[in-house]
Formats: sequence, C-alpha cells, structure tokens
Amino acid sequence: MRRALADYVEPNALVLVGLSGGADSLALASACAFEAKSANIRAGAIVVDHGLHDDSAAVAATAASHAERLGLGPVVVTRVDVERGPGSKTGGVEAAARVARRRAFAAGLERTGASHILLGHTLDDQAETVLLGLARGSGPTSLRGMAERNGTILHPLLTVKRATTHAFCTDSGLMPWCDPHNRDWSYARVRVRERVLPVLERELGPGIANALARTAEQLREDSAALDRLVQELIDDVVVQAEAGIAVSVAALAANPAAIRQRIVRYVVESEFGVSLERTHTLAVTRLVTDWHGQRPLDLPGVKVERHGAWITFSALK
Repeated sequence: MRRALADYVEPNALVLVGLSGGADSLALASACAFEAKSANIRAGAIVVDHGLHDDSAAVAATAASHAERLGLGPVVVTRVDVERGPGSKTGGVEAAARVARRRAFAAGLERTGASHILLGHTLDDQAETVLLGLARGSGPTSLRGMAERNGTILHPLLTVKRATTHAFCTDSGLMPWCDPHNRDWSYARVRVRERVLPVLERELGPGIANALARTAEQLREDSAALDRLVQELIDDVVVQAEAGIAVSVAALAANPAAIRQRIVRYVVESEFGVSLERTHTLAVTRLVTDWHGQRPLDLPGVKVERHGAWITFSALK
C-alpha cells in the first residue's frame, strides 16, 4: 500500500477507495486511511450500489458509514443500473456490473477531482483471474492478470492473501458484508475459488495461488516488452488510407507471429476502440501469410481487406 501510493500518487492528491463493504475493500480502506497521512495525500471512498439484491441500498449506506468512521472523505455513494436479461450486450451479470462500475468510477473521479481509484483485489483474485483466462484460452492478455496500476485504477493488495484481509477485519473489529454472489456457484469465478483452487492445492501442493500470481507477473513483463516493440515499429508500417488505416503486408510478413498479431490488435484498438479476439487476429494475419484472394473480413466494428501490398482497416458500417 505504502509503495503504491508513493509510486503512483502525487503529494496532496485525492484518491478514492472503491468500497463494497466486503473484507478486502474494508481492509484496503483502513490501510489507506492510515497510510494517506504519511504519504501526504487525501483519501476518500466511492461506494457503488449495483441494485442487484433487495438490501443493496442498505449495504451501500453501511459501507459509506464505515468509510466515514475510518476518516475517509469525501464519501461518494452512487446507484447504477446494471443491464441484465436476454437483450444484454455486456455478456452476463458480472460483466454488466463491471461495465456499470467502471462508468461510476469515471464519473466519481470527474466529480471529486480524484486522481485514482484504489481497488481491493488480492493475490487470490489474481490467481483466479489467471486460471479463468487459462480455461478460456485467452492468451497472454488475460493470463497476465491485473496490473498494480491500470490508468487511474490502482490495485495495492495484489501481493496480499484474502485470508490476511479477513484476519485484519476481525482483529480491527470491522464487520464486513458478505456478498451473496460470492457463494453462488453458478458463477465461474466462485467455482474456481470454492472448488478448483482447493483441488489444485490438495493434489499439487500448497502455493498454487502464489505460483499463478507469479506467472501473471512474468507475463506482464513479457507483454510490456512486446508492446513497446510494437509501438516502436508502428509508425514505419502504418499509413493513413482513404477509408481508414493501412498496414504494410511486407512488414507484417517480416515479423514473427507474436509481433504480427500485436500490430493488428494495436491498430484496431487505437483506431476503432475495438479489442479483437485471437480468432479475429488470426483471420487478419491469414491475409498476409495465406493470401489467395479472400473476401473482406467483417470483424466486430471493423472491416479488413487486402489491397495489393496493404491490409486496410475501416469502420464497419
């Protein structure tokens, strides 16, 4: 916590703890209230009421009360609408809640002038994230897990075990809220937490969560190096096209597959705000490595086609 504040937060800045009322966020709020003084920063809290259960407003009010008793201020409580049901575009309740929460955080930063949001994800959350990414075959983007800093979001507890935050709350007389969703085995993350990781610990030996977290750290280092390489190459391989942007076929062909696919993902995300999946990037790179006059590709939000020595990307109409 102390190092994260010193490394990423300017003196006299305001930070907000994302406070759910659970043990992890309560422990984070208490630690932040203590460390903020020596770090010469101001610490407040933001409580997001997702409205996903009948007593959500009461839970949010209790969390806000905890923040005030810890000396945090300002304390912002905001209610969000979580898109649910068959027509949802966000991919389930968890994903929809995450989208709504991010919007609330962005609004909270703007409203208060805070520089960062601090979230209470622990080493165990990191391990679960890596394992879920591995199960989905998501590649290094998911396997590298959560970074300590991601823009305005800080994760100061990624080296702290969940058991430690729970013990801290008990020792400090803090009464955390237990989210019923954390006991609902219909969620993949809960099954990983309650079933899969305990089996791995029992069958392979203790320390699996730590090993998964170390794997994430190593992959973040590797990914960061590859991303920097792509950014150094990008100006030499990309030109503006009439309908969008174009990438040199020769430059893509000259690079190994890892760099080639990163160039494609970088171009599409930076120009069109779309994150492509591996199946999409493979389809694009086949226009380079296996060209036989294919039709244009209609990918999420972007059209891709080959024109001679160039792969062109344009907004999908």
